[in-house]
Amino acid sequence: MAVSVRGQQVTFSPPAGAAALVGDMTDWKKKPRLPVQGSQPITLTLPRGAWVEYAWLDEAGQPFADPDNPQKSLNPWWPYPRAVEVGQYARHPLWQRPDAKQKGTAHRLTWEGTVFPGTRRAIVYTPHGHDPSRPTPVYYVQDGVAFYRTGKLGEVMDRAVEAGLATGAVLVFVEPGDRSAEYYLNDRYLDFLREEVFPRVEGEYVTASERGLWGASLGGLISLYLGSAHPELFSRVVSHSGAFIARPGATDEGGVIDTTTAGEWLRERLTAEPPRHLRVSLDTGTLEWLTGPNRRMAGAFADLGLPHQYREYPSGHNWVTWREALPEAFLYMQGG
Repeated sequence: MAVSVRGQQVTFSPPAGAAALVGDMTDWKKKPRLPVQGSQPITLTLPRGAWVEYAWLDEAGQPFADPDNPQKSLNPWWPYPRAVEVGQYARHPLWQRPDAKQKGTAHRLTWEGTVFPGTRRAIVYTPHGHDPSRPTPVYYVQDGVAFYRTGKLGEVMDRAVEAGLATGAVLVFVEPGDRSAEYYLNDRYLDFLREEVFPRVEGEYVTASERGLWGASLGGLISLYLGSAHPELFSRVVSHSGAFIARPGATDEGGVIDTTTAGEWLRERLTAEPPRHLRVSLDTGTLEWLTGPNRRMAGAFADLGLPHQYREYPSGHNWVTWREALPEAFLYMQGG
């Protein structure tokens, strides 16, 4: 038996070759792995209703999927995470509805970048019956392919609009090149949006009544960073598990951007200079290292009386968390 659940007690039985367990419970690589003692199972107490992703490590420290657990995650980058539900992970009512009959239209854009090198791509998703001349909110979504294919944000909009719960918007799914370089508090990313993305979208596909930024993790960081600093451009921000442990130019000993010890510079800045022009949706999983920073960011918004919502989900830093959060984020931004 790969994994068994009894109440909040979850027992992981190591397969042959397993030397340690990692996953949401260890923040994957950010906390010490859980070693296998002989061939003894590992029992953990986890939140009721949680969705927990994990993998085994071999003696060389390489991750591999649990061969006895067929439950895969929605991870578009790693093939080895498997998942367990501690009871039943709740799903939003929008995901329980039938697929929308009236769907939006996807327009694919490709061009050679000038601000950042390489071929750039975006998908412009317009709602059913959209008139480009009618003023409509437009959201620029970071990690575009993942939000379009894995998160299915366009499908969320279609379902919400068809159910009469929200009005439509234009969703621009922008694919990054080097996301760590582009999203880590990089002002050149705004140059990229203004010089390369806005001109290809606005006028052609939408007359923008308002602009928003949308993203997860580092994408949430750059969205709130740029959205808060530029009231002349942006009035809405959605951030899922925002990587709010960040400081301009901060790197670790290996030169990699620092998302674990850099402090919470953006929260400090927004506390000193409140972004009163923004409507903000924040959410996070409760099984990730960014839970505290997101709670503190939401607390700062509450203390300052800024328009926002904040929600938590019993899962980790992954696409199950973010896909579950998409309906409430969209309804907060576009609901009646």
